Parts: sequence; structure tokens; C-alpha cells
Amino acid sequence: MAAEKKTERDQAKKPAANKKAATKTAAGSRARKPKETATKGKGAAEASTAKQPAAKRTPARTKGATEAAAESTAKKPAAGSEGKAKAAPRRKSAAKSEPAERPVVNARARFVRVAPRKARLVADQVRGMPLEDARALLRFSTRGAAQDIRKLIESAAANAEANHDLVADELLIKDIHVDEGPTLRRYRPRALGRATRINKRTSHIVVALTPED
Repeated sequence: MAAEKKTERDQAKKPAANKKAATKTAAGSRARKPKETATKGKGAAEASTAKQPAAKRTPARTKGATEAAAESTAKKPAAGSEGKAKAAPRRKSAAKSEPAERPVVNARARFVRVAPRKARLVADQVRGMPLEDARALLRFSTRGAAQDIRKLIESAAANAEANHDLVADELLIKDIHVDEGPTLRRYRPRALGRATRINKRTSHIVVALTPED
């Protein structure tokens, strides 16, 4: 009887010991798991915080660039419109202040039997002079091209009086220029049966007259 009671007591104690061991292992596993999860949570949080700033910075920069571009484009048209609005009255005032254009009378003489180099010497003396002074200068000039240029200037003055109702004494030689025309080639006998060429040059003379101020 005593032996049976001991065995029953031992059997009753064993489940209690097993329960205590099970509770200890469960408590240990529970105590360990939170630490591991805590460490894992910290690492994930650090990783997420390390990644988040890079992801946030790039959109912020792009937004700033786009906003700046939008502001610049918004300001440019306004500046252009203001400039155009200011430029319009200036053009009107300039158009009002411009004087009326003076008429220009032209005359030309072609195939004049004078070398262009000799005719330009006389044309340079007359350019920019009043018509009366140019006539006096050409009348008493000793150069051969002076007579041809004087006749051309008188022809231009007659055109101004007949076609444009201008007074010849109030005209000014605005421009006169001499261009080279075709060259006539002649030959002359020389010694030992040779022949040399003689160039007879021609000129095209153009005169422009305009009223004085």
C-alpha cells in the first residue's frame, strides 16, 4: 500500500515538473523572440529611413526645377508684351518726325569716248557741289572730260525742270559716278614688221540731282 501511494505521488509530481519545464521554455522563447523582432524592426526602420530621404530629395529637386521653369516662362511673355507696348508709340513718333523724301533726278551718258580714269578725276571735284558752282568749275576746267560731264549735268537739270517742276538753281549734285565701258582696240605698225595694240577706252557716266535743304 505504501509503495502504491509513492508511485501515485511520483506520477502526480512528474506532470507538474513537465508543466513547469514547458512554461519555462515557452517563457524563454517569448523573451527571445521580441528581442530578435526588435532588432529586425530597428534594422528595417533604419533601412527605410536611409532610403526615404533619397526618394524624397529627387522629387523635391525636380519640382523646384519645374516650378522655376514655369515661373520664367510666365515672366517672359509679360516682359515681351511690355516691350512691344512701349516700342509701338516710339515707332509712331519716329514716323511722324521723319521728313518727306526729296525727289532725285537722274541722267546718264553711255559710251563716252573718255577714259574712266580721266573722267573720275573731274567727277570727284564736282560731287556734292551746288549746280551753279559745278557749272562754273566745269566751264573753266582744262580737262577734256569736263565738257562731257557739264553737258550731262545740264541735261539732268532740264529733266528736273520739265518732269519734276523743280528749279535748276536750287539743285545739288547728290551723286556722280563713272563706270568703264567697252574698249575699242586699234593697231599701229612698229619696227621690224611688228604691230602694237592701242586701247581706246569708253565710259558710262551717271549723275543724280536733288533739291538743297
